[in-house]
Amino acid sequence: MGLNLFLRGVRLERDRIEQPGYPFSLPIFDGFDELTLTKSVTFLVGENGSGKSTLVEGMAIAAGFNPEGGATTFRFETESTHSPLFEALRPIRGAYRPKDGFFLRAETAYQLSSYVDEIARTSPDPERFYASYGGRSLHEQSHGEAFLSLMLHRFRDGGLYILDEPEAALSPMRQLTMLARMHELVQSGSQFIIATHSPILMSYPDADILQVETGLRPTTFDELEHVRVMRDFLAAPERMQRILFEDETVK
Repeated sequence: MGLNLFLRGVRLERDRIEQPGYPFSLPIFDGFDELTLTKSVTFLVGENGSGKSTLVEGMAIAAGFNPEGGATTFRFETESTHSPLFEALRPIRGAYRPKDGFFLRAETAYQLSSYVDEIARTSPDPERFYASYGGRSLHEQSHGEAFLSLMLHRFRDGGLYILDEPEAALSPMRQLTMLARMHELVQSGSQFIIATHSPILMSYPDADILQVETGLRPTTFDELEHVRVMRDFLAAPERMQRILFEDETVK
């Protein structure tokens, strides 16, 4: 894996920063000059507010995706909420261009679904168009069903897929389904960059895991606080409940 990456990284060109402050004031950007990608699957992991989603969003826009998600050909905007980070990021592209690609943000899934319906209404063959989205409008599917429809039907071989917290839509079993589909796509030449909190997703073998804190720190699955907390809770849930609630009556 990782021999023919479509996106090999991003470089932060500080001379292109017009307004210092957010998001450049986030600790993740302390000493940040360049992110190098070396594997077909890269995870960015960090606490809420750490900047992982901001970085993933900036990378996606710099790579040519619509800020609110979708394919590189999607052009819609309901509300401009993205940061100016992308203006200072320069993508480091590989030797080959992806055959397909998609940027998925959990927070703009509704807007994305509406835009897909808009395209379908103007399509000469809406039924055939919807085949790539599970055979029907994404609005007619649950959040989790809609996401899996994208993974199973819309995502194709040789694609670049940038996902921001996809587990928000998925049950643990569906996350396992996602892992299996990811593996199929990686084996057929696709690349994934994912911001996530999910230990299930982060278990993907031979992935790069980058801990978002002050800068980016390569880490391993077993070293992740997310994994340690989950293991501790599952090993002794009653003890963890007593610690959390400080109530010895909790059994």
